[in-house]
Amino acid sequence: MTILSLESVSKQYGENPLFTDVTFGIERGEHVGVIGVNGSGKTTLLRIAAGVEDPDSGRVTRMSGIRVAYLPQNPNLDPDMSVFDAVFAGESPMTQLLREYEQISAALARTPDDSALLDRLNELAPHMDARNAWEAETAARTILSQLGLANDIDKRLGALSGGQRRRAAMAQALIEQPDVIVLDEPTNHIDTDTIAWLEGYLARMNSALFLVTHDRYFLDRVVSRMIELDRGRVFTYAGNYAGFLEQKAAREERAVAAEEARQNLLRKELAWLRRGARARTTKQKAHVQRVHDLMEQRSDASQGTVDIDVAGARRIGKRVIELRHVSKRYADRTLIDDFSLEVSAADRIGIIGPNSSGKSTLLNIIAGSVATDSGAAVRGETVHLAYYDQESAALDESQRVIDYIRDAAEQVRGADGALASAAQMLERFLFPSKAQWMPIAKLSGGERRRLYLLRKLMFAPNLLLLDEPTNDLDIQTLTVLEDYIDSFKGAVIAVSHDRYFLDRVAQRLLAFTGDGQIREYPGGYSLYEEFRAREAAAATSEPPRRARTEAPARPRREGPRRLSANERRELKTLEARIPELEARQAALSEQLNGVDDDYQAYQRLADDIAQVAADLEAAMERWVELAELAEQSG
Repeated sequence: MTILSLESVSKQYGENPLFTDVTFGIERGEHVGVIGVNGSGKTTLLRIAAGVEDPDSGRVTRMSGIRVAYLPQNPNLDPDMSVFDAVFAGESPMTQLLREYEQISAALARTPDDSALLDRLNELAPHMDARNAWEAETAARTILSQLGLANDIDKRLGALSGGQRRRAAMAQALIEQPDVIVLDEPTNHIDTDTIAWLEGYLARMNSALFLVTHDRYFLDRVVSRMIELDRGRVFTYAGNYAGFLEQKAAREERAVAAEEARQNLLRKELAWLRRGARARTTKQKAHVQRVHDLMEQRSDASQGTVDIDVAGARRIGKRVIELRHVSKRYADRTLIDDFSLEVSAADRIGIIGPNSSGKSTLLNIIAGSVATDSGAAVRGETVHLAYYDQESAALDESQRVIDYIRDAAEQVRGADGALASAAQMLERFLFPSKAQWMPIAKLSGGERRRLYLLRKLMFAPNLLLLDEPTNDLDIQTLTVLEDYIDSFKGAVIAVSHDRYFLDRVAQRLLAFTGDGQIREYPGGYSLYEEFRAREAAAATSEPPRRARTEAPARPRREGPRRLSANERRELKTLEARIPELEARQAALSEQLNGVDDDYQAYQRLADDIAQVAADLEAAMERWVELAELAEQSG
């Protein structure tokens, strides 16, 4: 059942149309992700769907009685309001009931002998029972705890950081449990553990979701349909991000084939006209009209992508950065305690940890912008450092785009040694000539970050410091940046909460664990999760102590465990089943590509693909487990 729909919606700012004739609907309980390059109109589309902004033309229809919650990237909350008042500000009867219950509970915690409060609490209990509100009350407490707000409930929003205020706005939307939740970059400014909890919570929610995020793991695990904004048009793909990639590749192949067919037909028609073939006038006019039609058609090939074609890193010596017993405190908080690190010329280091734990401080110490309390940060003589900070501190929003780049250099040497003008570099970073003369203040948040990235890379650094590079950058730009890092001839140190990005680029992780301690783990984020799971299991599984009079335990058989007969049969079955599942998945994907406007058939096939993918993943995991045992046992 469609509960929110957009019909022939268009939006334009000045002379620049964002999108035209956009039509789609959101079903009850459906989870939809939006993807597109920065500046394509993703945030505007969300605002229109949420009712915060009106389209220039077209219609937005919401089913009568549905409630929509919208979480923007920068929520506008009353700074004088308490966190409690903000998160329980919803208008639903359930939220109002929870609000009063939590208020009385908090008051009773301060004055447990207040008889009037006890009486009112007893009066509320039947209402909580009648509405089955106890589960919602437990969920509300979980939300506050997981978002790190449980200890700040009485604080004023004005006293909190921007990230904390954003989490308060998110808590309000989750506690309200509306019919539709519209989320603009929900993973920005929260740590990896909170992101993992949030994706699990949203995946289980009955509310419909309409969201923009650059977090590819998040899209894989939460959404069931993808919408792509591409040059003002909307393309819909069933399934999650992985399904989107497969279907988009198929669409682009069809678009390339269609463009080749168009070009071939156009050549034939032009050849016919040039020969001046004799034909009745009406037929000749038809050929002319066909040529005009063919020339006006535009290809559906993929939109442009960022081209990071800048000169390679300058030569770098053996010594890059060495931290020697570094410590740093702010007020009564120890952020870094006696930490040492040696960075080599080809290092790829990721940094993770809770918010405000000291990650950016560590980067600032390495950059030389923050002094240590003790210890030393020693930089090699050949190091040329580029620091891509969170706030884009060196970005002057009053400047025009072209002037901001020209201030750095009129020309930039590309990776092939050829010189490119500032305007040409901007075009490679998806700033067309018209956009180059705009004030930076008129750019979207993602466009500003992309512009800032270009200027940082123009000087051919050999040490890249990246503080949350995935915030506000679209997935296409992130993919190009990841490829650039692969071939970068220098060291990279990146603070990020984006698990996919860390898996993609990091060779080791520095994890802030609290109280100034930083632990090092090999590999990317997924391997880090495995290490943490093993550590947690080891910490909670102490072997039982035997009494002194207990008989000695039977010696354990040395050597690996052998597969049982049943496990060997299971392994053989899986080796036959996995190719069958892969063939089934490919066949379903081929059928899906052939579906045009039949949404129900499209959804059925998408559900079948999701089920086959889950079966295939489970079969592969079991096969790996049994195959490793078989290999160990010979």
